[in-house]
Amino acid sequence: MAVPRRRRSVAATRLAAVLDAQLAELVPGERRALDVVDLGGGTGGLALDVARRGHTVTVVDPSPDALASLERRLADEQLAGAVVGRQGDASDLLALLGPASVDVVLCHRVLEVVDDPAAVLAATVSVLRPGGALSLLAAQKHAAVLGHAVAGHVAAARAAWEDGRRLGYAGLTRLVEDAGFAVLEADGIGAVADLVPEPATESPAAWDDLLALETAVSRDPALRAVAPYVHLFARLSPEDVLSGT
Repeated sequence: MAVPRRRRSVAATRLAAVLDAQLAELVPGERRALDVVDLGGGTGGLALDVARRGHTVTVVDPSPDALASLERRLADEQLAGAVVGRQGDASDLLALLGPASVDVVLCHRVLEVVDDPAAVLAATVSVLRPGGALSLLAAQKHAAVLGHAVAGHVAAARAAWEDGRRLGYAGLTRLVEDAGFAVLEADGIGAVADLVPEPATESPAAWDDLLALETAVSRDPALRAVAPYVHLFARLSPEDVLSGT
């Protein structure tokens, strides 16, 4: 007997809806297949979602085990032609893909685990076409501090506060803009959904209500600032790309 697929979380559902709309509207008035890179995409959960919507995705990840798992998933879902895996990290993007070769770079949950976030964003610029887009998802410092503190883990809260790799909304926005991007949209992911106990959303109606609330508040500045994750969608201008800035 087939095992039913577990329902996606409210926060993940909101993120998927946001990204789907942004990719669909990347070329105004024209919905077309895009060349997408999923940096640090691991076993391909995000890449498969994007490929199902008609886009071509290259997953770049340093782990051979993750890429092997990706290959198995592609075979199971018959998406081998739409998604390919390449071993490497941000520093390998230009060599793997070539300059100005992709429309969109997905950089989800990467910046908080690297030593030089600015270098990662510079690498994404190098492979984007004129007007190319960045989808950035990053953990926010303030939410991490509050989460540890509320759980009684004061030492962990202080460590998160002092961790220079953790940034808040303002710092992440500044980092993206310094790389040459213009931020078009910003959402707090999990702003309220991650605070609600799972049993409270067991009924379909309660789950739908929470998704509606999450959607309504995700761009409120106050709630976005304390959301566990922030999602920034940003684009390069054609002039910036062509001038090499």
